[in-house]
Amino acid sequence: MKMKTSRQSNVWTSRDIALALMIIVGLGSIVGISRWMDRRRLPTDTNIEEENLYVTGRTARRVSLGFNGLLADWYWMRSLQYVGRKILSLPDEVPLDDLGSLKLKLLAPLLDTATTLDPQFMEPYEYAAVVLPAVNVDEAIRITRKGIAANPSTWRLYQHLGYIYWQRRDFKSASETYGAGARIPGAPAWMEAMRARMLAEGGSRTTAREIYLRMYEQAGDDKVRDMARRRLLQLDSLDEQDVIRKILSGYSGKAGHCPATWREIELFLRASRFRVDAAGAPLDSAGTPYRLVKNGCDVDLDPKSEVPYK
Repeated sequence: MKMKTSRQSNVWTSRDIALALMIIVGLGSIVGISRWMDRRRLPTDTNIEEENLYVTGRTARRVSLGFNGLLADWYWMRSLQYVGRKILSLPDEVPLDDLGSLKLKLLAPLLDTATTLDPQFMEPYEYAAVVLPAVNVDEAIRITRKGIAANPSTWRLYQHLGYIYWQRRDFKSASETYGAGARIPGAPAWMEAMRARMLAEGGSRTTAREIYLRMYEQAGDDKVRDMARRRLLQLDSLDEQDVIRKILSGYSGKAGHCPATWREIELFLRASRFRVDAAGAPLDSAGTPYRLVKNGCDVDLDPKSEVPYK
């Protein structure tokens, strides 16, 4: 009996060793592939950046040696680093959904390769829907549609595609996409509501607020969630500025001049339930005082505000 136990112990030990060796070989292969792909990059000029992507699509899948998931993670991290480096090169922070000026020509291939290696990897699809439309909207649609084909029962991918169409102001396609997603078992009721809203009031702030609220609630990536939060602040601010402009117009119509300071209309602001600072200035949705501009006849955001300007 003891000999049998000893043999079993030896068998499991050998199996453990074999599994450990497989893991070591797999990790070593990933490191080797990463270094090989890095060597395949073209050198960059200090003035004109000529970037060349490592290995893309099916080629990357062939050289992955079966470690598709690990390599997909690698491409995903590279896409985040790629965008991050571009953003750091700018003097001011740029909204995540407005990066068209950065010339992110490698972003689509990076995201496409990550999703080719792992078609069930949701984060790259989400990033493609939020960031890529400003760079290459056709690629954003193609990659998201590829995700739907590979994951037909995932309603969130229809949400992502509907968002892209909404950004293009193609409300009919957006409505059809939300409707298709609403028919998937387990899809939330608001997907069907979005189908109807796109046709009725696709370009309204109410629709935009609903889209960003759902994105904030469902986002798997922290940067995407923060972008949605900032867009919600922006929508609140736009509503606030409309109210302030009405107050300014009403005051100037009765007084015959625009207010020189916020103090002159502080009572009206408080009556409209604005939060005000010690100088009587109304606070925007992020808690920063608004500015009086055009000699007190208009209102604008403070450049230091967290609320996106555009």
